[in-house]
Amino acid sequence: MIKVEWFYWLCGAIFIAVAGLTLADRGHAKRYGSGAFWALLGGSFVYSTFVVRKTAPAWILGLAVITMAVLVGARQLGQGGAAGPTRAEQEAGADRFGNRLFVPALTIPVVVIIFAAGLAKLHVGGKPFLEKGSETLIGLGVAAIVAVIVGFVMLRPRSPLAPLTEGRRLLEAIGWAAVLPQMLATLGQLFVASGVGKAVGHLTENVLPADSLIGGVVVYCVGMALFTVVMGNAFAAFPIMTAAIGYPVLVQHFHGNAAAVFAMGMLAGFCGTLCTPMAANFNMVPAALLEMKDKYGPIKAQIPTAVPLLACNIVLMYVLAFGGAGR
Repeated sequence: MIKVEWFYWLCGAIFIAVAGLTLADRGHAKRYGSGAFWALLGGSFVYSTFVVRKTAPAWILGLAVITMAVLVGARQLGQGGAAGPTRAEQEAGADRFGNRLFVPALTIPVVVIIFAAGLAKLHVGGKPFLEKGSETLIGLGVAAIVAVIVGFVMLRPRSPLAPLTEGRRLLEAIGWAAVLPQMLATLGQLFVASGVGKAVGHLTENVLPADSLIGGVVVYCVGMALFTVVMGNAFAAFPIMTAAIGYPVLVQHFHGNAAAVFAMGMLAGFCGTLCTPMAANFNMVPAALLEMKDKYGPIKAQIPTAVPLLACNIVLMYVLAFGGAGR
């Protein structure tokens, strides 16, 4: 059986390799701090397996996270001297390969679909071929490996280390924001465990009229967007706002269609994703990939879409989840 933790280990190995390349770069002004940061991150991916199994103490993992935060706060992260392809080389490659450059990227969703829709049901020797409940994640890991192989065959880079060196360049351009998705997902769980959702619910009861359906819809959708702006992740905001407003007010009190309420609530949260630098994988990574002068350029371009889209979600939820009842 293929286990998802193998791919977490692979992620950890990649970060550790990046740390090694950084430490070996004598022209890197902050190679020791940067190398330590990526090494701690990579080691955490592997060590976490044993924490989950309760065969290793969790405090070591916490200490690693605190050390990473100290390195960031002390400004010990930086970019090395490794230069990427020049503009002329990029244009020459684009002219040579044209739209075929998208083939490695498009390989990923194709392979994921094959795993999620086909191989997920496969059994070998009476046991599932893929770990139960993680079929899509495993497919994504395999798809990334296949995409790298396809890229090698197509592009034939000069060095076999090209994926690692380019990956290191991208990671250093993004910096500490690369770990925001993991940190924010954890923050969402902490908020739920500490009762933030219930606290928000109590606050809302004092300002929201008891019989105002449209008020509840607006508070839920706008709250999803605002919490997502703060946390950078709609999935982290969802349990908080759903525990506070979505389920007790919109579903239980006003008898809304739960599937419609929660689906459009998530869409409202994604409107917040478009407006926040905390959503590093959506907004900071594109700026780094495109080497934009303004790292907030994607956010500035997306806000004019996000705001009217949020208003549309509010209207759609009111009409589709409750039939537009005049309450």
